[in-house]
Amino acid sequence: MFKKLASEALGLSDIGSIIQPKDFGSVDADDYLFHEDGEKIFFLIKSKKDEYCFTNLALIHVDGDSAVSSKRSIKRYEYGTESVDHVTLETAGTLDMDIELKFSIGGVGFSIDVRKAFIEQLKDIYKALISIGKRQRSDAICRDNAMHALSATASMYKITTASSGEAITAQYNDILKNLNNVVLVGYTKRDFSDVFTKYIHA
Repeated sequence: MFKKLASEALGLSDIGSIIQPKDFGSVDADDYLFHEDGEKIFFLIKSKKDEYCFTNLALIHVDGDSAVSSKRSIKRYEYGTESVDHVTLETAGTLDMDIELKFSIGGVGFSIDVRKAFIEQLKDIYKALISIGKRQRSDAICRDNAMHALSATASMYKITTASSGEAITAQYNDILKNLNNVVLVGYTKRDFSDVFTKYIHA
């Protein structure tokens, strides 16, 4: 406990703060957004070493080697391909100075310490991450169901029922187009602007 207090007093700890929307343009992560595709920041945690930038499309982690080094590693985790799981929020005790936000995305675990003064904002991102994970799991079930439905449909037809090679090609292309639309568009949500707008209160 005393070591932790001393670390905080000397500025050696890596406890993060929530950056306000008016300051999003001045953070490192902003340089790596796909602004051309409508990507925007909804929530950002910044510590001495790292930035955790939650956009409508992805988590961008600006990973610093140390507080005194300018070297940064930019890591991007797309919601459309990387699942959010195991979201927890550990609130601070009476003498604690930080709250811990934990989650995994794409199998990579994150544990972010944030100053306890930001508890209300952390509740917002907690709800948003939970909601993203729920939608991703629902989409995954729907994609599996689409493949099962395709197999069931295929078993109802024989290749010999097609009148020509052109007819087979046309049927194949039509099925493939519809399947891709269902799997990649209908049941793979990529933009979570609506979720962040619903839960994040600046």
